[in-house]
Amino acid sequence: MTSSSHLSRRGLLAAAGITGVAGAAGLLGAAPAAASPAPSAAPSTGRGSAALVVHHASVFTGTGGRAPVEAVEAVAVGRDGKICATGTNAALRRYVGRDTEVVDARGNTVMSGIHDGHVHPLGAGERSLSPSLEGAETTLAALQELLTGFLAETGGAGAEPDRWLVVEDWNPVGLLPVGTNPHHTMLDALPTRRPIALVGGDGHNLWANQRALDIAGITAATPDPVGGKVVKGPDGRPTGVLKDDAQGLVRRHVPEPTRADLVAACAKVLELAAASGVTTMMDALVGRHELELYQALSAAGKLPQRIVPAIRLEAEQTKDPAGALAYARGLRREFAGVRGLRFGMVKVFLDGVIEYPAQTAALLEPYLDGQGRPTANRGELYTSAADYGRLSAAFNGAGWQMHAHGLGDRAVRTALDGYAYAKRVTGLRDARNAVAHLQLVDPADLRRFAQLGVTACMQLQWAAKDTWTMEALLPYIGPERHRWMYPARSLEKAGARLSGGSDWPVDALQVWNQLRTAIDRQGAFGAGPLYRELEGLGRDAVLRMHTSGTAWQLRQEELTGTVEPGRAADLVVLDRDVTRCPVADISGTGVRMTLVGGRVVHDADSASGRAASARVAGAASGPRPASYATVHAGGRHHACKH
Repeated sequence: MTSSSHLSRRGLLAAAGITGVAGAAGLLGAAPAAASPAPSAAPSTGRGSAALVVHHASVFTGTGGRAPVEAVEAVAVGRDGKICATGTNAALRRYVGRDTEVVDARGNTVMSGIHDGHVHPLGAGERSLSPSLEGAETTLAALQELLTGFLAETGGAGAEPDRWLVVEDWNPVGLLPVGTNPHHTMLDALPTRRPIALVGGDGHNLWANQRALDIAGITAATPDPVGGKVVKGPDGRPTGVLKDDAQGLVRRHVPEPTRADLVAACAKVLELAAASGVTTMMDALVGRHELELYQALSAAGKLPQRIVPAIRLEAEQTKDPAGALAYARGLRREFAGVRGLRFGMVKVFLDGVIEYPAQTAALLEPYLDGQGRPTANRGELYTSAADYGRLSAAFNGAGWQMHAHGLGDRAVRTALDGYAYAKRVTGLRDARNAVAHLQLVDPADLRRFAQLGVTACMQLQWAAKDTWTMEALLPYIGPERHRWMYPARSLEKAGARLSGGSDWPVDALQVWNQLRTAIDRQGAFGAGPLYRELEGLGRDAVLRMHTSGTAWQLRQEELTGTVEPGRAADLVVLDRDVTRCPVADISGTGVRMTLVGGRVVHDADSASGRAASARVAGAASGPRPASYATVHAGGRHHACKH
């Protein structure tokens, strides 16, 4: 590992007194020409100078068996934004001209940028405008103290009685002692008449006080909306907890922030993603609102990543394939001209979340009562296999891909059954549909991913022993099913294509800890490894999963995901060699430089880059929401500082 401090890319040449080809070649390291193998170069690339050469690197090409025989120590980027050559330091001297920028990687990794196959970046921006509980576990008294502080910080007496207090990153399983269930009376006890909504960090739960319920008109007679649940107590009255699509009953009454505030906040979090090394994102929850934000960001020159928007279909739309397809096509036509967006994906929620007390993930066998006894609850399946199959056939036949939220084993099987139907109907063998999350997969379904060509999009930062996987889950599904939590290696052995995603802002954006956890199944904050011997992945597999694997999922493997001539120069220069350093050290990886299409979108030496890197370091320093950290009187636990 080397120090993360370094000269800027322009400063490297100036500090060495280099002004021309001969001097630059000296920086690259001279070697006898006869001893230098020819670089691997794209046929269309001439022998002119490159725009940028990164040398003295440990280049992870991600090409597997297609990797060149000689060591890859340097990468040349052409003026068209594509990689024009890879090879040894000496071989790439020829690409350094008078105006070529040269970066010394100091032996550290240069690789494809991270491709995030399931993320909600604009949601992260919007959340940053509200106070955050940051996923902490708290006693009721400590929570009420925090919320009282938020009331003061968001207007105090001047905000009474009508200004909403919306608090992000509430931990739905975080009330202590464990097993304490939220109820609106706990929020009603706060010294305010304002409507209050605590938004779950998992994206599936919202907790409202009585004033908010009254504004929304939620009573004992309110029915559950399609795809959601109004939680009611033994007396039949609403408890204040709303699950999944029922959240909209309250959220529609919360005033929207201004467009200017949203664009500024989203631009800031996209800078954070670039500083984390993310060059492509599949936004897994997109409608008109999000597309308008992307349009504004692109017009302002504040969209540094490639974005594949997955247009969300509501549960009722899944029953009308023709109507759903027309809706998606309409949005694509309207926003097709937005630079940086590439359409072709839709998203469907098949179930909810698995942890107690939510337990809305759809299971093949019932949840247990915590004492080993089966209950009558198998979770909630929002769309049938028949409806999902017809929907998938319609979209696949029109050239679109499907992306399903499938967390429980019954939802996973529903997705696979739907894709099998679509394959039979359309005859397509390369539809590249996906299932995301895969927290619990029945072993009988493992081989079906390869057989159907379905991508397993996994968020493996969750694959560690913590509150979510142990206290809130093990007693409620039992050890036999628990062993199949996040079965990454089993899927890999069964021939499935793996892709990686963060699900940010459900978690803080901790890209490199995410990769580390996929290897050791513990990460920086786990209380222990979660079936590491059974389900931990190899280092190369994890690097490919988060680069070329996700590029394949998004149908852009001919453009990005590997470091080879002809591919777009979507690259990161790191502060250590992640291919060789101790696995535990991967969590702390810093990104010195991020390029998208050959354009520098993050430089850790620039003023904005230093600020973004500091925010990344802050996010990386805190545990995952709902870990064992707690809020103590007088202080706040910071799990995410973006």
